[in-house]
Amino acid sequence: MLKSEILEELHKKHNNLSTEDIEILFNIFINKVSDSLKNGRNIEIRGFGTISRKINREKIVRNPKTNEKFFKNQSYKLHFKIGKILHKKINDFSDSNIENEI
Repeated sequence: MLKSEILEELHKKHNNLSTEDIEILFNIFINKVSDSLKNGRNIEIRGFGTISRKINREKIVRNPKTNEKFFKNQSYKLHFKIGKILHKKINDFSDSNIENEI
């Protein structure tokens, strides 16, 4: 799903807000999430999941084509742990009342 599609869906549900206002709110949300992850804090959205930052340690790596070795600095990657409600919704468990939990 693209950002424009998300904004369009939000505008359909909240037509009292202008498209520009929705885009501003969406950008604020994305910036807050990015800043929190950059500062080492986890993001937890109940029912959706948790996004955390994991460390890729520094190490010596090798280019397989040229066999040249070089040093790779420490970097970070994102880790997403799916929430219980989203997991049930994606896997379509028929015996659960997901709509009631949302």
